[in-house]
Amino acid sequence: MSVTLDDKLVVAISSRALFDFEEENRVFEKNNDRAYVELQRQRLHVPAAPGVAFSLVRKLLAFNAAGRQRVEVVLLSRNDPVSGMRVFRSCKAHGLPDVQRGVFTQGRSPFHYLRPLGAHLFLSANADDVREALHLGHPAARVVTESVQAGDSHPHEVRIAFDGDAVLFSDEAERVYQAEGLAAFQRHESDKSSQPLPDGPFKPLLAALHRLQTAGGDGGMRIRTALVTARSAPAHERAVQTLMSWNIAVDEAMFLGGLEKGPFLREFEPDFFFDDQTGHVASAARHVPAGHVNSGISNPAGGN
Repeated sequence: MSVTLDDKLVVAISSRALFDFEEENRVFEKNNDRAYVELQRQRLHVPAAPGVAFSLVRKLLAFNAAGRQRVEVVLLSRNDPVSGMRVFRSCKAHGLPDVQRGVFTQGRSPFHYLRPLGAHLFLSANADDVREALHLGHPAARVVTESVQAGDSHPHEVRIAFDGDAVLFSDEAERVYQAEGLAAFQRHESDKSSQPLPDGPFKPLLAALHRLQTAGGDGGMRIRTALVTARSAPAHERAVQTLMSWNIAVDEAMFLGGLEKGPFLREFEPDFFFDDQTGHVASAARHVPAGHVNSGISNPAGGN
């Protein structure tokens, strides 16, 4: 029987999202590919420091146990194979032995490998790759590499926070807001409070996390999710009704009515936060690991 990842939560992640390769990347951005490869070769025996998404990956992999692997993390990178060797060695050095698969494309976009992987999430520092992945229907976010890294207050909980519109849900309501203003948005959502919103790009990830949580972890790991949205009453009701229609519950919901999200996320302490609006992402990144979801009307150049 061939090996399959069908029964696992699959996370595809780039080298820069998992480890701190910012110094090396500055060499690469000078269009000096040869110098970049040589630098990585010189540092083969030097483990890279953890990057922005390291905590998320480490905690998700803690759901695995001997003979029962529920989470698969695959390296999906524009790096060359030599640099890929350093990435695998860094995984081993930092106690991530379950990271065993990788695709290294030496400068070419790797996003098209998401389909055979069946990835539930793609994290990359490359905005173009993320945009193309979202266009193909894969939950994907550009990791803000300057984000504050996750804290260690909740070692047995994977904490993930999501924006609502254009992330978990479609951007239907956001389009009304941007075209007609807040009052029209509130009326629209009140009138349709009993009608679930269409799925957004990250609904498949939330559903996969729900399945993982339901299955449970042998090591006492848990998942705690939060909806962090600019909605407020009465527009909050449609968001909650949508989650109910999916038979998926979030642990916390913050209806902030336009308040800055960063301070609230600082208190929730997620291992990662996903939002479609760059202003919210920038606010979050000052406190927690954050990623930009290039989706919906707020991202007209690349939105779905």
